[in-house]
Amino acid sequence: GIKPALLGKLVKKLMAQSVSDVMFGIGPLEFLRKNDDISEIMVVRSDKIFVELNGSLVETGLSFVSEESSKTITSSIIGRVGKQLNVQNPYEDARLEDGSRVNAVAMPISLDGTALTIRKFGKSALTLEQLIGYGCLNQAMASFLLGCVVSKKNIVVSGGTGTGKTTMVNWLATMIPPDERLVTVEDTAELRLGLPHVVRLEARPASSDGHGEVSIRDLVKNALRMRPDRIVIGECRGGEAFDMLQAMNTGHEGSLTTLHANNATEAMSRIENLVLMADQGLPIDAIRYQIAGAVDYVIQLTRY
Repeated sequence: GIKPALLGKLVKKLMAQSVSDVMFGIGPLEFLRKNDDISEIMVVRSDKIFVELNGSLVETGLSFVSEESSKTITSSIIGRVGKQLNVQNPYEDARLEDGSRVNAVAMPISLDGTALTIRKFGKSALTLEQLIGYGCLNQAMASFLLGCVVSKKNIVVSGGTGTGKTTMVNWLATMIPPDERLVTVEDTAELRLGLPHVVRLEARPASSDGHGEVSIRDLVKNALRMRPDRIVIGECRGGEAFDMLQAMNTGHEGSLTTLHANNATEAMSRIENLVLMADQGLPIDAIRYQIAGAVDYVIQLTRY
């Protein structure tokens, strides 16, 4: 478990935080955002704030001055990316300047007040040594995966929420030879590949008047016209799975994507269901044939 002294140390640091952080940052969350030991910040309501600290959920004992203060700061975060949080638009996604992913839900959808979730983004991609040190994989597994990437095997990284799918894809992608052209497609840009030839595409939700949406599927279709050697899709969760299979089967070997599934077998069933969402009228046998031809390996991640 988490030692009380460790959490107490964090709270003491917060008390020493400068006034400017409170005034111009994100209130009592600013220090939490800057602390590298914290990977996620979860505001349940204005007076109940949790963090994920070294892999465990811990209540911080911190709070906003009031629900109004919580709502104001949350609206400010959402407003920085040109979005609004209000009665007509009570939930929204955004991204902080450091790349951290934000989800906000306001009343009346969130019954106890504004709920805010911040998935912090690391300053740099994890190295192989760090992944081995964390127990994510061992040297033999890493060598095998390196061979898969270099030999252009199509890989699906599967797992539940918070299992490190994006982290794994990011590490795998850093092993792609630097003379190849990559196009990345993400709902919220998180990948930091550090490669010389990467085009990064990010989806865009519809505006308040219902116009201007650019979906993951739109971006995947467009990526195929951009002469990529490989395509990296942050997460497949809709009809873009069909376009991903098309890409993997038509000259874009070595592509990567993630999806939510509890095991590798369920991952195949989930791809089937996602392809059906594309409404292409394909029989299930044809879909399975495409999957068999496209997907070489599934990396299944589990959170311990």
